[in-house]
Amino acid sequence: MSDTATLAVPLCASGDLQEGGDAVPFDVVHAGQTCRAFAVRYQGRPHAYLNRCTHVPMEMDYQPNRFFDDTGRWLLCATHGAAYRPDSGECAGGPCRGGLVKIAISEESGVVRWHTGPHLQPVEF
Repeated sequence: MSDTATLAVPLCASGDLQEGGDAVPFDVVHAGQTCRAFAVRYQGRPHAYLNRCTHVPMEMDYQPNRFFDDTGRWLLCATHGAAYRPDSGECAGGPCRGGLVKIAISEESGVVRWHTGPHLQPVEF
C-alpha cells in the first residue's frame, strides 16, 4: 500500500459507540509499529486515538475498553492519572506530555470508519 493512499476503514456500527461508554478497540500500524487504538463517542460525535499515554507510552484503559472517568468528561490513563479531552485528545491535567495521537474518523449511514494516512495504516494479516 502506498504511503499516500487514504482509505476509510469500516470500524463498527454507529450504535456500538455509546455516549461516554465503552470504547471500540482496533489495531493500526503507526510509524511502522502495530499499535492499539480506540474509538469513543463524546457529545454525539465519534473520536479515535492511539491507545498510548503521552506520559509513558503504554495503553491507558483501566479495564478493557474503558477510558472515560466516572463523569464521562475526561479520557484517563489508568496508570498515571493523565486526563485528556475526549473531543481533541489535548492534555487536560496530570502527567501528560502533549496530546493523544488523533485518528481521523467519520460516521455515515450507520457506520463508523477510521481513515488511514501517511503514518497510519491498517494491520495486514
